[in-house]
Amino acid sequence: MTRSEFDDIRAFLADPATHAGDLLRIARTLIDDLEQARVREAFLRTHYLRLLTAARTTVAADMVGAPDPLAFLTRELAERGQLPEDEDAVQQILSDARTAEALLACMHEEQQQQPPVVRMRGMRLRRCVGAHRTLPR
Repeated sequence: MTRSEFDDIRAFLADPATHAGDLLRIARTLIDDLEQARVREAFLRTHYLRLLTAARTTVAADMVGAPDPLAFLTRELAERGQLPEDEDAVQQILSDARTAEALLACMHEEQQQQPPVVRMRGMRLRRCVGAHRTLPR
């Protein structure tokens, strides 16, 4: 849910003309959204933990001199359809990794050079643009 959707809901709740039935409908929609977010989070956590386990196992296998230490990671990536298919894909992945590493280094450097940003509290001055849910009126 976007920030503007939360703002719309807050405004709708603060409106004295809002009826109890409308509030119940919003509550049901929000509960459904929370449940979907919970399922997505559990799904992503599972994938993350499997990948992390495969990566740690690969490093451990390499440390003990196993004959094919990449087997664990290769199997996990293959199950997800994430193995590079050809030389072009390999080069693209390596290029993306180098770019991401450079961007992270720049961000880290900027964070150390700039003083922290003080954010003002209160009403937002602009509204987020994007797909949003319409509330009954």
